[in-house]
Amino acid sequence: MATEFSIEEATVQDLQLAFQTNQLTSRQLVEFYLNQINIQNPVLKGVLEVNPDALAEADKADQERREKAPGSLSRLHGIPMLVKDNIATKDKLNTTAGSFALLGSVVPRDAGVVTKLREAGAIILGKATLSEWSNYRSNGAPSGWSARGGQGKNPYTLDDPCGSSSGSAISVAANLVTVSLGTETDGSILCPSGLNSVVGIKPTVGITSRAGVIPISPRQDTVGPICRTVSDAAYVLETIAGIDTFDEATIEASKYIPEGGYAQFLKKDGLIGKRIGVVKRYYSFRNDTFPDKTFKLHLKTLRQRGAVLVDNLKIDNIDEIISDPSEEIAMNFEFKLSLNAYLKDLVASPVRSLADVIAFNKKNPKLEELDKYGQDIMLQAEKTNGIGSIQKEALLNMTRWSENGFEKLIKTNELDAVVTPFSSFSSILAIGGYPGIIVPAGYEKGKPFGICFGGLKGSEPKLIEIAYSFEQATLIRKPPPLRNSEI
Repeated sequence: MATEFSIEEATVQDLQLAFQTNQLTSRQLVEFYLNQINIQNPVLKGVLEVNPDALAEADKADQERREKAPGSLSRLHGIPMLVKDNIATKDKLNTTAGSFALLGSVVPRDAGVVTKLREAGAIILGKATLSEWSNYRSNGAPSGWSARGGQGKNPYTLDDPCGSSSGSAISVAANLVTVSLGTETDGSILCPSGLNSVVGIKPTVGITSRAGVIPISPRQDTVGPICRTVSDAAYVLETIAGIDTFDEATIEASKYIPEGGYAQFLKKDGLIGKRIGVVKRYYSFRNDTFPDKTFKLHLKTLRQRGAVLVDNLKIDNIDEIISDPSEEIAMNFEFKLSLNAYLKDLVASPVRSLADVIAFNKKNPKLEELDKYGQDIMLQAEKTNGIGSIQKEALLNMTRWSENGFEKLIKTNELDAVVTPFSSFSSILAIGGYPGIIVPAGYEKGKPFGICFGGLKGSEPKLIEIAYSFEQATLIRKPPPLRNSEI
């Protein structure tokens, strides 16, 4: 391998060029990442399991590259990926949501998004750690912790990595893998991506299949890329987007997928003419959690790059959305119904219902560290009994808030997107099934933070143009220090 090529921080495009010029093979790439996992993962705990067939998959990719015509393979061909451990893989890897309750369970098939990755020739390097049950087990459990994976750590600060797609963000940030997949119900891609200085895309619900994903809320769940650059995230998104007959939501949402994919929207001048709203609530800070001056500088950059900023906006029902328990009420009954359906569909499993999971946890407190964190969210969900008047009202509330709040804000002001610091906007995007993309925005005392752009359903093309143009104007991301000893 030529010494001038560095795998660290390499983009998908860099790697493909190295493949084509015989500077690198997929096997060498996988060996590099396996070595990095061996060195750093004991500290960072971003990777839960490594695929024992990863090197064989790499050899297969190298063979295909030798045999097939240049340009005939996909952008992700031969590229190693981690998938969050709530995304099913029909191979030697487990799919457990970080819980011992599902260890040894057998999934019927690959998740829809994994099928698309394999068809593209991507290499499944392994499973990323996560907040156990995607943060839907206990209010007491810290972000990034699971019984199987332990406590994931932010590679920059060795503290909170945010969740629930913590391992997916940690591993990409620390160069343990090229790109990864996360899932989001409310904040679970956007928050860890922002805190670990990487790019995360939370797609419109249904653009990517949730079939084979351990669920929380079919109304809000979505699968998306976590990568080091906007371009890599666009490549992954266009690979996994599309219809899957095992997820009906993908049929309706497919109308939003642009012909020709998402990479065509990687435009350096993508900010020109974009109308971007600034919601006052999200950058009038009364503490030091976000460097307000930096955010204002970024707003200036957006203007300089040709965007029209519409400032001092207010979402009419924002206080109601934040204080009302409707989202929690809805997710409780949705979690029980959808998890029971997922567990019943497994070929083999130690648990077949939410009630079984709760019973397993009670019987095995040492395995699940129940004495520490409990399972109050699960207990609350188990008490639900289908969809009654309270549940219907909660669903109607969220529809009304979305139509009279975020949608009204965008349409009245003729906006292409809204910009916020951090992932502070995630609940607004979550309850309406709207997309968002977060990009590295800086470091405050060494701690990374991101800037987030959100829009209406199907606005991914505009969001990618905006995010890519901002990223290219600022180029803020820097890799974390190498973590090779216990601290």
